[in-house]
Amino acid sequence: MEKFLQLVDDALGIALTPAQVNMFAAYEAILLEWNTKFNLTAITEHDMIRVKHFFDSLTCLSVIPTQEEFSLIDIGTGAGFPGIPIKIINPSIKLTLSESVSKKADFCRIAIEELRLTNAQVITGRAETIGQDKKFRERYEWAVARAVAPLPVLAEYLLPFVHIGGSMLAQKGSDVDLEINQADNAIRILGGKIDSVIPITLPNGMGKRTLIHIRKVTPTPEKYPRRPGTPKKNPLEGYKAQHI
Repeated sequence: MEKFLQLVDDALGIALTPAQVNMFAAYEAILLEWNTKFNLTAITEHDMIRVKHFFDSLTCLSVIPTQEEFSLIDIGTGAGFPGIPIKIINPSIKLTLSESVSKKADFCRIAIEELRLTNAQVITGRAETIGQDKKFRERYEWAVARAVAPLPVLAEYLLPFVHIGGSMLAQKGSDVDLEINQADNAIRILGGKIDSVIPITLPNGMGKRTLIHIRKVTPTPEKYPRRPGTPKKNPLEGYKAQHI
């Protein structure tokens, strides 16, 4: 964990406290233990977990504040990425993890309990259904997702959760220019506007990423998100499905 601590400090300017280092170590142990019971992640080597899961999640803090109190929902969180690492760094946030696979959602609940994270909840369900629920719709400052879907689809999943003035943050691969162009109309329809596109290089040659920061500038029309499965089957105009 010493190498991870130094890496986060050098690359992201985040000085982890001993308590935070211990929490990441505990999170890693829980992840590996549960991964023997069912498939949470194909990444099981310690160094790769720390870079491709923990460090990758923390790159979101290039955009998301590390000190302020705000609400954040992580859609399609899987084993809790990027939401739980963000929460470890900024414990004051109100965190919601959303996951449609029950076993993964159960793992997230256990992780939250074992790490003693407060003001955090897990909901099981599809983004299209939860995004139409008044308890969650346009209630968040931030909505985030990591490699869940193509950007036009992801915008339909995330922007309904964000209130005007809030933001969505998509973690994508390195080749995003075409995807951004194809998503432009969908983002506008859903009430968003691209604020910034930030290239990220993971250490140790483990790949490149892109953070796409989209601000919510107008309300999302009530009909979005559409019924479960529809955004993926029939992305909003301007996106060509054959490029998925």
